[in-house]
Amino acid sequence: MSQRSKPKSVEPEPVEKRQAGPGRPKDLGKRAAILEAAKRLFVAQGFGGVSMDQIAADAGVSKLTVYSHFGDKEALFAAAVQAHFEQQLPESLFAAADAAPLRDGLMQIARAFFAMIMDPDALAGHRIMCTPQVVETGMPQQAWDVGPQRAIDMVADVMRHHVDSGELEIADVPRAASQFLCLVKGDLHQRVVFGCAPMPQAHEVQAQLESAVEMFLRAYGARV
Repeated sequence: MSQRSKPKSVEPEPVEKRQAGPGRPKDLGKRAAILEAAKRLFVAQGFGGVSMDQIAADAGVSKLTVYSHFGDKEALFAAAVQAHFEQQLPESLFAAADAAPLRDGLMQIARAFFAMIMDPDALAGHRIMCTPQVVETGMPQQAWDVGPQRAIDMVADVMRHHVDSGELEIADVPRAASQFLCLVKGDLHQRVVFGCAPMPQAHEVQAQLESAVEMFLRAYGARV
């Protein structure tokens, strides 16, 4: 990364890895098929409307195979959240942002994050997480740890580099990273989640992201 250190965020341990015990190595093809089937069915029918039998049938595997990979339905949902975040916000994004000039890097992160949270599957998952049958389980914390918290941690790593270089003045970097992502989401995301607005136009998104970056830099940019 040309004299710049790579972000050192510690990745959450994959949900299914925590469930796996000793035995034969897991089939990655079957794992991927199960995750894709789970995402399709959760989005279409909600968490409570989907059974492990349905997921197994849709993935073309046995129910025993599903449980072998993910342990239970809650762990499978959290793994689907983790896969979505890792696909949409890969480590390479943060490495590129860390190597770019400060404003450009923040805009790169803002664009990718906003595109991810406005993806139809992500919007459906957000609504699922707010349903009573999910809120009353331990699943929200699992999903938070492997999804939103991962994003905050990776953004914080990029910000620490710019604090070290003297470009940012931040006392609480994790809090600042969370604040930045909240600025990026803004009301455009919330209105779509509530179902009271259509998907925003490109110019609306661009204006919001530029405003979020500008506000963040005004708050935390180093005073010359």
